[in-house]
Formats: sequence, C-alpha cells, structure tokens
Amino acid sequence: MSDVSLNSTLQQTIKVISESNKKFKTSLQPTEIGRISSISSGIARVIGLPGVGYEELVKFPGGLYGMAFDLTETDIGVVLLGDYWHLQSGDEVERTGRVMDVPVGDALIGRVINPLGEAVDDQGVLIFNQRLPIERPATAIMDRSSVNVPLQTGIKVIDALVPIGRGQRELILGDRQTGKTTIALDTILNQRDQNVICVYCAIGQRASAVAKVVDQLRLHGALAYTTVIVTEGNNPPGLSYIAPYAATSIAEYFMEQGRDVLIVYDDLTNHARAYRELSLLLRRPPGREAFPGDIFYIHSRLLERATHLSEELGGGSLTALPIIETEEQNLSAYIPTNLISITDGQLYLSPKLFELGILPAVDVGRSVSRVGSKAQLPAYSKVAGSLKLAYAQFEELENFARFGTRLDDNTRHVLVHGRRIRACLKQAEHELVPAAAQISLLEALVAGEFDEVPLDKMPEAEHALYVNAGFR
Repeated sequence: MSDVSLNSTLQQTIKVISESNKKFKTSLQPTEIGRISSISSGIARVIGLPGVGYEELVKFPGGLYGMAFDLTETDIGVVLLGDYWHLQSGDEVERTGRVMDVPVGDALIGRVINPLGEAVDDQGVLIFNQRLPIERPATAIMDRSSVNVPLQTGIKVIDALVPIGRGQRELILGDRQTGKTTIALDTILNQRDQNVICVYCAIGQRASAVAKVVDQLRLHGALAYTTVIVTEGNNPPGLSYIAPYAATSIAEYFMEQGRDVLIVYDDLTNHARAYRELSLLLRRPPGREAFPGDIFYIHSRLLERATHLSEELGGGSLTALPIIETEEQNLSAYIPTNLISITDGQLYLSPKLFELGILPAVDVGRSVSRVGSKAQLPAYSKVAGSLKLAYAQFEELENFARFGTRLDDNTRHVLVHGRRIRACLKQAEHELVPAAAQISLLEALVAGEFDEVPLDKMPEAEHALYVNAGFR
C-alpha cells in the first residue's frame, strides 16, 4: 500500500474516532452501596446507606428487593419483599432511588398477581406502561362527592336493611367460618354488567382458599372484570403488609379514569398481624395486644383512600369492603374497634345464626350502614323502614315467647310475620337476586301476603312470585 493511501486511511479513521467521541456521553452515575449487618425472619439491618429515604426500595443480591422501613443514625431496618434464604451478613445492598410502586392499567384486569406486580397465574408476563406508588395521599375533602349511588350486592338482607353505596367503606366482621368471604365474593359476582371494576386482595390466606375464590370468579365469568392480588400464608410478612396498599393503587387508577371500583381486603386481621410481626422484629415498642402504637394509622390511611370523586375529577368511586375476624364474638377487641371507628358501617355475621342455618348470617341488630337510605333506590325506602322495625320487634318478642307465656293475638301476629321475614331474607350461596325482584318480594312481604304460607313452603312461594313477576 502506498504512503498516500495509508495516510488517507489513517485520516479517515481519526475523523471517525473524533466524531464518535463527540457523540459519546458518559452514563456513569454514583451508586450508594451498603452491607447487611444482620438478618432475621423477614427483616434485615443494613449499614452504609446514609442517604436512603423512608419506604425507598433497596436491592439485594439475587434480584430481591426490600423496603427501608426503620431509619436510625447507625443503620436502617429493611422489610424484605420475597424469599431471603440466600442472603447472608456482609452481602451488598444497593439503593434504587425510587419508592415501592406497582404496575397499573387495563392489562391487569382478569389477572392474578402478587403485590410486586408479578403475574402468578401462568398467563404470561404483564404488559403495562405505568406504575403508581403504593402509598398515595387520600383525596382532599373538597374533591369528594357525597355517597348517593347504590352498590347492589344481590343479597336481600344487605340491599334492603344495610345498604352499601358507591364510595362507601363497609366493614364485614365475624368469627371464623361465618361466611365473610362468601358475602364479599357474591358482591363481586353481582357487579357483572354493572360497569364496576373489582379488585380482590387476599392477605396471608391459605393457597387452597385463594384458589377456590379464583375458581369461583372464573366459573361465574367475574374474572373478566376483576384483578386478584395474592399473598399466601407462607409469604414473608413484608409482602402481606404492602398487599392492600398495592391493591388500592391499582383500584385508584381505574377510579381516576372516572370508573366505579369495588375493592375487597380479605382480611385486615392478617394485615395487622403482619405489621405487628415486622414492628416487633424491628424492636419498636409494643402497645395494646402487642400491636405498635400506629396500628390505627396504617388502616386509616388505607381506608381513607376509598371515596366518591367530584364530577370535576371524573365522578369515579372506590368502594371498600374490608374484612376482619373476631374471636368469640368479641367486637370490643383492639383491631375490630379501630376499624369500626374508621369505616362507614359494618356487617356483623353471627355464629349463632350460622349454626341455625340462617344464611347469610347477618345480625341485623348489630349491623349498620351510616350512609343508609341515601345510597338506596327509592323503591327500597318505601318498604325497608317498616320491614326493619317489624323484624326488630319480632326478634325481641321471640326471646320472651321461649318462656312459654300466653300470647295475645297481636303478639302472635308479630311472631308469625317475623318468621316469614326471616325466611324471605334467607339466601343460598351465589344465588343472587336482582333489585327489581327484591323489591317485588319485599312489597309482598310487608303487605302480609306470605303470612298464611307454611314456613317449609316459603322457598316455593318466593320462587312462584319471581316466576309470576317475570324474573325467572
């Protein structure tokens, strides 16, 4: 090769390198690295991250994430969000610079995910283009509207006597195995063709129980408008703690699009226990029943996010049905009293009614809706008031009648009528009744049309009414 061509090639090479250097931009960024000082069940103590913020995500070896939860002068307490058995003291920990967030969007409808936004239903990877922090401020008071639109559950005793409105927070509480999840599940099933998006959040539940709920949703076609967020009983407590907040952010995304959303937290008793476990491991001072002092705050800031937005913000709503478990019908325990004071009413399920076969086992005397008839169809209001009074009189007289005292005609009539009310309010699992059929039944009941029907023939009489009215 001649010297001329060699020089020409060299000059071209130098020119290319010079242009490349001009276009090159360094992407080096300083990274803050710490180390694990100690690790225990569900939490880790980390040193060497002085700039970390509260609830900031930090990354551990193996792709495991944790959430900075306890900030002190010497180290930080990190809640681990996944299996942590491979971690050891001395492992490196890296800051991410972002808070815990979750994917949102229409792609989540019909899917079963965990609180980290990872699919657990074998239907492929989630496709999304937006994430929201799991902790978000509640809607300002002036941006809210009153609750005045009913959320029909399809359950006669609730729609008639303890109505729920869109944007309301209605607590479901009772002892174990009294039908709490069944009521929440039936409410989700009844939202079919009602233009309501549903979010079911299972917190620390048995895998078999969650699988049963998902199968029921799929069997009745409800999974087409429902998102399921799952944490199982063997998951770390950190996942159970963040689950309801992640589910609420997913629900808020749809609410902010102007849609009506129903969210079920099943159940917040497990959520409180997970938070207590984390707090005790982090050596925070315990209070009543060993719960930390801010246990009320973690639930209030969660449930205050349920609301009915003003028309200027789209008019969407988020209705919350939190579930908690009582022990031996003790409504005055710490967590039940906290949540009763936060919510807009409660549905109490009585184990005595459950044992007698009166299902759903809703104790009308102890259940209340603080929204009341404002979130009820006008046709209900005409019959529900007298119905609740008659049922209350019946329950009171029934207790006295057990002593075998002689009864006058008026008392006997109250007892006969009350037994028909109780028989009409019975309802089998997943047998939902539309609003028009309920109103027809209640009008006939209040008018005394069923008083002459034998109790064992009441289901047949109710079915005949629906057929004659064209509902079946």
